[in-house]
Amino acid sequence: MTHSIHYHRFSLARMWAVFIKEFQQMMRDRLTFAMAVGVPIMQLVLFGYAINTDPKGLPTAIVSTDSGPLSRSIVAALQNTGYFRIDSTGTSEAEGEALIENGKAQFLIVIPPDFSKRVVRGEHPALLVSVDATDPSASGNAIAALNAVASQALRHDVQQGPLRGLQTAPAPYEVRIHRRYNPEGLSRYNIVPGLVGTILTMTMVMLTSLAMTRERERGTMENLLATPVRPSEVMVGKILPYVVMGYIQLGVILGAAFTLFQVPMEGSFLLLMAMIGVFIVANLAVGFTFSTIARNQLQAMQMTFFFFLPSMLLSGFMFPFRAMPEWAQTIGEVLPLTHFLRIVRGILLKGNSAPQLVGELWPMLAFMAVVSFVALKRYRQTLD
Repeated sequence: MTHSIHYHRFSLARMWAVFIKEFQQMMRDRLTFAMAVGVPIMQLVLFGYAINTDPKGLPTAIVSTDSGPLSRSIVAALQNTGYFRIDSTGTSEAEGEALIENGKAQFLIVIPPDFSKRVVRGEHPALLVSVDATDPSASGNAIAALNAVASQALRHDVQQGPLRGLQTAPAPYEVRIHRRYNPEGLSRYNIVPGLVGTILTMTMVMLTSLAMTRERERGTMENLLATPVRPSEVMVGKILPYVVMGYIQLGVILGAAFTLFQVPMEGSFLLLMAMIGVFIVANLAVGFTFSTIARNQLQAMQMTFFFFLPSMLLSGFMFPFRAMPEWAQTIGEVLPLTHFLRIVRGILLKGNSAPQLVGELWPMLAFMAVVSFVALKRYRQTLD
């Protein structure tokens, strides 16, 4: 009886012994410890330095056949706002439209040929602005700056000479803004296509890494080692079922996108399926690589999260891509989700064709090739 009572008393010594044992075990697991320290550091760096909701220096194309001083004043005022980076000024209107469609320009500003003369005559000519509105948050502040420029850009010009009478007018010209691909500025047109990529990234990487790690933990890997199956055959055989799973998930997401959120489908459905296939395989290769590194399922989950976090934050899904500093954009360009988001939004909202998407396809293919090579090398080491 005395022994039973003594056993149920809380003992600091026993608790301390368990604490020491758990702490030593945690310190031996270097990957888990590195994740516990690395993830908060990565979050601090990304949210503190990379995330910005006010993008500036947006690529802008200007079409102008008016060489008067008023046109030059407008261009200078646009640059002074900091929101517009004038990349091309000698393009035709058709070339400017192509830049918008391909995602190489955020704004296309057309200054009519008789702009200066009409301003002098007090006719309030229109400055035509086309904006890629697939991501409304990326262009909202810049559009507000455009309206401010309309009343201030020519202030110096109209303070002297025959234009002095225009000072009392609200603005010597008007700005007509055409929001392309998303005229109502609906955020769901940007978010729902992005969810296709983020959900597939999370599930494909996680499922594949857990499947291989689970085999190692259960001891079924020895059965594979006893067979003449080659590493590439194992890799393909393991990946294909999850490709099917990825397309099932895709059907659910797209079904909700079209029926619940009325997201348009402007491009080719078959082209979208082909591009998604490449993206799925690229992420499954990442999961396969993680499975060759992780010793248990917890480590596989940790590495999945470590890959998913920068993919979600630096791809342009949650925050405007062009608002990030150059170093963050460089990292983002390596991630397949960045290019996939541009592809899926281009097909769904813009109706992009295959030649227009080649610039986003080859980085995904290169990423898939490199990661698959690493996965095969790691798997051969596992077999040895």
